[in-house]
Amino acid sequence: MPATMLTLAQGLNPLDHVVNHPFWVSESGWWLWSSQSGNLLITLIILAFVFPRLAKRASTGHKSEGNERYLPGSRSTGLLEVVCVYLQEQIVRPVLHENTRRYMPFLWTVFFFILVNNVMGMFPLLEIGTLILAVIGLAGFEPAAQAVYDHRAFMGTTATGNIWVTATLAGMAFAVFIIHGFRELGVKGFLEHATCGAPFFLWPIMVPIELAGYFIIKPGALAIRLFANMTAGHVLVATMLMFVTMGFQAVGTITYVGSFAMQILVALVLIPIFFLELFIALLQAFIFMFLTTIFIGQLSSHHQAEGAHAHA
Repeated sequence: MPATMLTLAQGLNPLDHVVNHPFWVSESGWWLWSSQSGNLLITLIILAFVFPRLAKRASTGHKSEGNERYLPGSRSTGLLEVVCVYLQEQIVRPVLHENTRRYMPFLWTVFFFILVNNVMGMFPLLEIGTLILAVIGLAGFEPAAQAVYDHRAFMGTTATGNIWVTATLAGMAFAVFIIHGFRELGVKGFLEHATCGAPFFLWPIMVPIELAGYFIIKPGALAIRLFANMTAGHVLVATMLMFVTMGFQAVGTITYVGSFAMQILVALVLIPIFFLELFIALLQAFIFMFLTTIFIGQLSSHHQAEGAHAHA
């Protein structure tokens, strides 16, 4: 029997670690708070309070410090500075040129927002939140005990594994590069760009295709790629972890040695998968930011490309 079928047959579902769980539901059925809401709040706290402190420590110190004022305050601030400078100078500037400084705050925010959410999904926040509710419930607070019984959670599942979250990010990116296009090219230039300079009688064919590219293909590619990769990766890790639970449940059916050997094997397999998932978390944040940069650059003034071609 396949592992997933066996897992489901035993009442275990790897999707429980991926899908959104309600926590606070109104009488009309609206979800006012969920497990992914908790992750988004944690991300907001990290981006709003931790990253500014790291950036401040990475900034140049006072002249009285001499040459040491150019050194980062710690390894974490040095790593943050290296990542930010690399993204700006090696990835964004060759595409956006003089518009780099205008859009870097947005692009940095998108990159680190996605990265933090992706990485948080690799930690057992769902189990930690359930344990906290269980302890509060044992202390006599009945709503917390009921929340555990109803499989509710206030944090834990990956927000970037929700198509609504990734679609919102894609919508924001779409708004940025569309506004940039009208700002750089104007209405006439935007239409000329959308029609690729084709004759007027071809516009009925060109315009629908280009509009579909702007409004569907580009935002859809950003949203679906991030959602699908993060969901698939976490489902894979959760499925592998289910083997450990299945090993404990199998004690009494098979020998202790066989159960222990299976758990050791799963742990050894999970180590490279964990690092692969960590790489994918970083890669998907980079791809989202890079594609957004490309889409903005495609709607920049044509004289930039012409000037670069003449210089070459």
